[in-house]
Amino acid sequence: MEESLFEEIVTIRRDIHQHPETAFEVERTAGIAADELRGAGIEVRTEVGRTGVVGDIIVPGAAKRIALRADMDALPMQEEGNPPYKSTIDGKAHMCGHDSHTAMLIGAAKYLAAQKDQLKNHVRFIFQPSEELHPGGAPGMIADGCLQGVDEIYALHVWPWLETGVVGICDGPAMAQADAFDITIKGKGGHAAAPHDADDPIVAGSYLVTQLQTLVSRHVSPLDSAVVTVTQFHAGSAYNVIPSTAELRGTVRTYSKQTQQMIRGKIEKLVAPIGEMTYHEGYPVLINEKTCAGKVAEAASNYQVNSPAEKALFGEDFAYYLHHVPGCFIQLGCRNEQKECIYPLHHPKFNLDEECMKIGIDLLTKLIS
Repeated sequence: MEESLFEEIVTIRRDIHQHPETAFEVERTAGIAADELRGAGIEVRTEVGRTGVVGDIIVPGAAKRIALRADMDALPMQEEGNPPYKSTIDGKAHMCGHDSHTAMLIGAAKYLAAQKDQLKNHVRFIFQPSEELHPGGAPGMIADGCLQGVDEIYALHVWPWLETGVVGICDGPAMAQADAFDITIKGKGGHAAAPHDADDPIVAGSYLVTQLQTLVSRHVSPLDSAVVTVTQFHAGSAYNVIPSTAELRGTVRTYSKQTQQMIRGKIEKLVAPIGEMTYHEGYPVLINEKTCAGKVAEAASNYQVNSPAEKALFGEDFAYYLHHVPGCFIQLGCRNEQKECIYPLHHPKFNLDEECMKIGIDLLTKLIS
């Protein structure tokens, strides 16, 4: 890849970073992607899955179509770092690297368009909104035909747990099913000075939290992986009042339907005597196809490859695409302590070593063969 193209992609990434958009409200970002693809002579469809963009390179005589996907949305959070391209919008920031995913896919598209006469496969570029917010943008993109005629699909994600130059590949399950729950504990309110006349939902909720923490350690095989985390506990409004209700919220992360259903059943059983629960099933397990994972390893042969890489309990709606066509989700190392690129995804000071984008573009273009 020419240095001039890399500099252009860095500029695009920083521009997107400065103007973050969340969920489906990615009109500006989608517009950049569409304009860059059109400028490279690529056929473009917009408003796919509401605000997504799909581009196609048609190769005469090609028998296969390979898709590459990038997510475009930012997070609804405040950036606390101070890069020269810091977010200009309060309460919105690219703290998960989707700005770089979009920029890298634009870079791959421009490179491949310039090499069109040498391509052996059709190429589809999928720019997706709303990866961060369930139910995600992938189902809408799929419903609007983004996978029609696609034989394989690939995506990458910057990975601050790996150094720049390292590529992580999971053969099989790579990301967990990410569920959520809302629990309402129903007690009996009263005066704080007379707790014997009340049924305290805070005490019941506190005990429930400790019970939930033992579900994985006592009911999930040590050879399996799962997480149950309570992330919110809301109750009361005064120093001297025992409230009548308390609310707990949290998440369940699993790699198998059997484990997911077991944990859900255990929580329901614990909650039934004291309240009620609403359970929300999230993105399904993301499973890389073995042959496609091997293809990524081959494409990454010039780099340090971690295979099998450590799987993660994060949720990722790229899983929906893999329910329809084979593919692989790639971990792209972006950590660089000298550049202070050391913070995890979703941290308010997250930043990435932009040199990793050279590797990302290289991988994406090699996967088209």
